[in-house]
Amino acid sequence: MSPDLLIMVKQEEKQILPCEKEAIENVALEEGNEVKIGTHIAKEMRQGLVELLREFKDRFAWSYQDMPRLNTDIVVHCLPIRQDCKPVQQKLRRMRPDIVLKIKEEDGKVRMCLDYRGLNKANPKDNFPLPHIDTLVDNTAGYSLFSFMDSFSGYNQIRMHPEDMDKTTFITLWGTFCYKIMPFGLKNAGATYQRVMVTLFHDMMHKEIEVYVDDMIAKSRMEEEHIEVLRKLFLILRKS
Repeated sequence: MSPDLLIMVKQEEKQILPCEKEAIENVALEEGNEVKIGTHIAKEMRQGLVELLREFKDRFAWSYQDMPRLNTDIVVHCLPIRQDCKPVQQKLRRMRPDIVLKIKEEDGKVRMCLDYRGLNKANPKDNFPLPHIDTLVDNTAGYSLFSFMDSFSGYNQIRMHPEDMDKTTFITLWGTFCYKIMPFGLKNAGATYQRVMVTLFHDMMHKEIEVYVDDMIAKSRMEEEHIEVLRKLFLILRKS
């Protein structure tokens, strides 16, 4: 081997240490409803943060009844169907009596997942892009303060288009039902949610917040900026 083809690479010894877990405390916004904040922030920052969270306590959902859902002028989920596809109807499935009773206990609850493979096959793909996770991680470099938020049952905050509700129909022993809200399991649900988040937070994304579907991170380089970033975000949430 000639010398000009031999490349010597010295591997640096790297040690990956676990990130120290920051202590947190529970802060009551109202009786019975709490959020968590870090304990390492300055006293003045803590006071301002608690006051802000209590000012916008109406933006936190503690149950499905606290979730007003997004205005239909902003977004509805549509289910266009390719013309060459015929409707798919599944038969009522056989279940053991003990399993049937357990299913009955779930009746009336919002969170459930159905087999929408036939519907998804007939539904053209929405190519609205989801962010690259590594890019989102890189975009948080250099920031010192973060607030992590997860939308409460995010998909269920978007309503179905009235003309497409019947396409989500499913059968049970206790009747036939359809969704008025966007359910889990639909092929384009993630794209619809990401589109509305980009619409709402267009001017803040990649500068003050990062968004991946229903997960949001508010970020700031200095403590005094963080409360204003959160206030701006909460005002958008309140408006929408």
